[in-house]
Amino acid sequence: MNGYTDPNQHLFWLASRSLGVVAIVLLSASVTIGIFLSGRISRRPGVPARLKHWHEAIALTATAAIAGHELLLLGDKFLHPSLRDIAVPFAMSHQPVWTGVGIIGGWLAAIFTFSFYVRKWIGNKAWRWLHRWTLGAYILAVAHTIGSGTDARAPWLIAIVIAITTPIVFGATYRFLPASRETRPPARPARARAVAQAGS
Repeated sequence: MNGYTDPNQHLFWLASRSLGVVAIVLLSASVTIGIFLSGRISRRPGVPARLKHWHEAIALTATAAIAGHELLLLGDKFLHPSLRDIAVPFAMSHQPVWTGVGIIGGWLAAIFTFSFYVRKWIGNKAWRWLHRWTLGAYILAVAHTIGSGTDARAPWLIAIVIAITTPIVFGATYRFLPASRETRPPARPARARAVAQAGS
């Protein structure tokens, strides 16, 4: 049949692209939980421990999906990339900018994920500073998702990106903008309270 394309010829590409969508969804879930975990929304009895468990587990799964997304491309007969092409930013000849951005985002996501296991060696302060850049890795991943691929402008993909980004925007706004936080009157010093109680 004229115009017929055998999907088996693009099996690795389709599998890689599908796993890439799974990866961005999982990464967004991990980032969303991380933002809520660092804010007041999560400060209820038992909630932080559950959120930490899910945050770590989803981050690990997202990292595995990112790795699979890249490794599957090695079998694609059209791109035929080398290991260097999928590991070194901007080395691939096909859409070097967007693939390079995605590779940087993938490496950053892996670093931030495995930082869970070196936290006690680098210290909480350094770990927290490092972890704040997770949002940057997510932004790079989104840019890669909508900037590359044959379905980059597909309505269904744009809808997914909007759906998974909305809670992150909400959580980041709540977390980082002073105006979004609950305002409370400043607490009086203990001595001032004692004087007030003695006079009453």
